[in-house]
Amino acid sequence: MARTVITISREFGSGGRSIAKAVAEALNIPYYDKELIKQVAEKTDLSPEYVENTGEHAPGKSVFSFLPNLGMPQNFFKGISTEDFLWSMQRNVILDLAEKGSCVIVGRSADYILKDNPDALHVFIHAATAFKADRIVRLYGESKKKPEERLADKDGKRRAHYKHFTGRAWGQSQNYHLSLDSSKIGLEKCVSIIVDLVGMERKNE
Repeated sequence: MARTVITISREFGSGGRSIAKAVAEALNIPYYDKELIKQVAEKTDLSPEYVENTGEHAPGKSVFSFLPNLGMPQNFFKGISTEDFLWSMQRNVILDLAEKGSCVIVGRSADYILKDNPDALHVFIHAATAFKADRIVRLYGESKKKPEERLADKDGKRRAHYKHFTGRAWGQSQNYHLSLDSSKIGLEKCVSIIVDLVGMERKNE
């Protein structure tokens, strides 16, 4: 079977993670989300919580981001911020996973890191604000912030992080092979479109 590496980038609340997991199950290939975070944490000596919260968020502008702290590596290179160190190690893990074989990778700027990989299919999942707001309340419950504010905050951090490390605009259609509106076509249809596309590509090889 030909190798296929699928990267799923997604707006918060769009169901991208659920879509990615379902695609991996349908194709019977590894799914990397929490496991990717775990591997990065093990290689960096950073806590999994720090990797998860920082690996897709905007780099800190404080001078303290350059200093060791609780849950941060004690052997990081002098003069390199923890965010830069994390990006470098996260990049290495993603490249290694893609080299091992077919898989689905969620977020972590994998679309950019694997942009020159001929076996990669890059997908972006987006959705209408009302759909996303309703979904995060159902999944994660209410909070002091309005759902719309939570969406803007989360995606704003992802957008800033992506721009900082890649120089590209997060969510811009030209950066992906496929962009899907999950609120318009539904999560299940998104899964079937991706799986069918992978099947077509394999037949044409």
